[in-house]
Amino acid sequence: QEQWVESGGESVQEGESLKLSCAASEPTFRQFCVAWFRQAPGEEREGVAAMDRNGRTTYAKAMKDRVTISKDNAENILYLQINNVKPEDTAMYYCAADHLFSRCDTWSGFTYWGRGTQVTVSS
Repeated sequence: QEQWVESGGESVQEGESLKLSCAASEPTFRQFCVAWFRQAPGEEREGVAAMDRNGRTTYAKAMKDRVTISKDNAENILYLQINNVKPEDTAMYYCAADHLFSRCDTWSGFTYWGRGTQVTVSS
């Protein structure tokens, strides 16, 4: 059974940077569409960034200028760099993955999910 485990979330001050990680147990990690989502209290889950197996990236407009998605195929780790964090970035951040490349375009239907890592930003 595939496992996806996020880490790197913490309490930070506005303006700081964070790098979240998602370690995957799936040996074919490099073939997946992988993505980051977030969910703030009382809000719906929203997509943040996605990357297909060819390295093509897609970013949500709200965070496009402040985040970078990347991955290490050798180590099966997905990253999300968040710069200049803001209080509205406070949320649980999840990594997600799917065999279907179309997930990277539709931001829906992901099969595999981590349990999340909490990011809290203070002003």
